[in-house]
Amino acid sequence: MSDASLQIARARETGEALRTAVARVIVGQEGVVEQVAWALAAGGHVLLEGAPGLGKTLLVRTLAQCLDLHFSRIQFTPDLMPSDVLGANVLVLDAAGHSSGRFELHRGPIFGQLVLADEINLAPPKTQSALLEAMQEHAVTIAGTRHVLEEPFMVLATENPIEMEGTYPLPEAQLDRFLLKVLVPAPSEDDLVRILARTTGEAAAPMEPVLTRGRVLELRELCRKVAIAEPVLRYAARLVAATQPESPEAPAIVRRAVRFGAGVRGGQALVLAAKAAAVLEGRAHVALTDVARVALPSLRHRILRSFEGEADGVSTDDVTRAVLEALPARPETVEKALRGGE
Repeated sequence: MSDASLQIARARETGEALRTAVARVIVGQEGVVEQVAWALAAGGHVLLEGAPGLGKTLLVRTLAQCLDLHFSRIQFTPDLMPSDVLGANVLVLDAAGHSSGRFELHRGPIFGQLVLADEINLAPPKTQSALLEAMQEHAVTIAGTRHVLEEPFMVLATENPIEMEGTYPLPEAQLDRFLLKVLVPAPSEDDLVRILARTTGEAAAPMEPVLTRGRVLELRELCRKVAIAEPVLRYAARLVAATQPESPEAPAIVRRAVRFGAGVRGGQALVLAAKAAAVLEGRAHVALTDVARVALPSLRHRILRSFEGEADGVSTDDVTRAVLEALPARPETVEKALRGGE
């Protein structure tokens, strides 16, 4: 077996070990755990949306226990300030309590490797924007000095549905920096029974990490190297283009209910998430179906509805599903595109 095949096989084992470890704490939510694993492997950030009490924070804490990384948490509140997230330069006092005339950086929680931004939409946009540079550049600027964050760096943010009282919508520029937006559904009756039994009994034993920092970095490097054919890239590009209302391939629902569609970052998210999905399943190539499979979490937060779409109750998932139906993930679909749409 070649080195590449060994790396792919090891990546599959890694994915299985992570899912198994998380399942010891999290009941159900297999789809949510799988999508978070895609983002971890691809090197992206995740926005988890769901009503309070569905285990979003617990999922992130459990993931932190499975990874041998520096974990930090930011509890977003309406009075949270940007300096509470980033940190600040503070005056250093000498042994007698007098000013030493020297300033020292007091690092904020953003300097973690796995950062939980809990209930991110409870804070006003000014504080939310403190994450922008960190999420995009993996660095922060404090008092004119740029500080590079330690790799791997990943933000997992939780938010309540925007319709709930006391929440602020996330700016489009910040939403676009999340690789995936994952919806956390309410548990089924059977899962709820299991949750009640597990959480009202004896405390579970502490978990041991199943992934080291070096292994996470290796997994991300492997995802970047995995092969993806031009027809698959072209299919991803066509999906993104079809979310734009002015596109000739846009379905009727897009032209009616969408103001702005996904952009370049949407296409990058499709490709990276599809690569991660393939690698974690032990495949060294990306299929058309991988791109279609990751389309909902990759695009749902990058589509801006028009006033008419909002009034009609059209969701961005409705739009993405319509695009997938208009451009099904079949080889002949991409072959037609390569022939110029004959």
